[in-house]
Amino acid sequence: MAAPEPGTLLPRRVAGYVVAYSGRHQIGLAALSVAVFALAALPLELQRRLVNTLVERGSFSTVMWLAGGYAAVALGEQVLKLLLNVYRGWVAEDSVRNLRSVVSLAAERTDRTGSIEEIGAQISMMLEEAEPIGGFTGISLSEPLLQAGILVSLIGYMVMLDWRLALLGLAFFLPQTVFVPLLQAGINRRARERILVKRSISAGVVDHVVARTTGWAWAHGPIGRVFTLNMGIYRRKFTLNLLMNMMHHLGVASALCLGGWQVLEGRMEVGTVVAIVGGLGKLNDPWGDLVNWAREFAVVSVKYRLFSEFVNGLSRRTT
Repeated sequence: MAAPEPGTLLPRRVAGYVVAYSGRHQIGLAALSVAVFALAALPLELQRRLVNTLVERGSFSTVMWLAGGYAAVALGEQVLKLLLNVYRGWVAEDSVRNLRSVVSLAAERTDRTGSIEEIGAQISMMLEEAEPIGGFTGISLSEPLLQAGILVSLIGYMVMLDWRLALLGLAFFLPQTVFVPLLQAGINRRARERILVKRSISAGVVDHVVARTTGWAWAHGPIGRVFTLNMGIYRRKFTLNLLMNMMHHLGVASALCLGGWQVLEGRMEVGTVVAIVGGLGKLNDPWGDLVNWAREFAVVSVKYRLFSEFVNGLSRRTT
């Protein structure tokens, strides 16, 4: 991406920044994401057929072909993921570089008139705040597309096999639509306050160096506040993970119970139960990744809003 022009105003929202500075690369990332999730359900179908072949005492050549097909699909999926992740990393790092250039250009034009608070904020933005915002650019579109695509593929496949068993397992995901937004809102508030406190620390460090004052007692309060905010974020984040994992395992247990009963009654193949339980197991990762993306999007939106307001304020003052 081209270096920013002096006085360039950043878009007001992070989505606008993603489109403006990496739009064409998002198309490439989206194409790779579609290729990855297109293969999501195929390993489950190969597993189902292999298990049924074993239960029915089929030929070893069939087992060998199914196992080889599974290995080939798994390898292809991993190669595509490698390409996707490397491409994401490049887009993310290029965005970080771009954001730091924007801050440095704005700072260069105001270095003689900027206050201690502004200089401290510039240091914090260049060293720390640009990193998560630029990093999010690499996954902004491809991550929700990939994870949502995997979820749709797996759910559609499981419903096709046995809709009652699939819906029973999926029912345990519904409570997450309640507690995920509640806990995330608390994380967002603390993330915003943490940014402001860290900027105040940066400003205090600059003031301390310029004025050559002695003692760092002024920093104890802000440092303690950052600690408190971080612990609040950790408690909510890991509580959220605990609740999500608990719901997942309850869904798997329910599917095993009902599926096992239907197998014993002769109403379902063993391979179908294995495929649905395996599908529920594979749902946990994309669902968790999708929730993590939503969490990161909410936090980065707050960070970017503060970032863009500061940079645009400097740019307007010097034009």
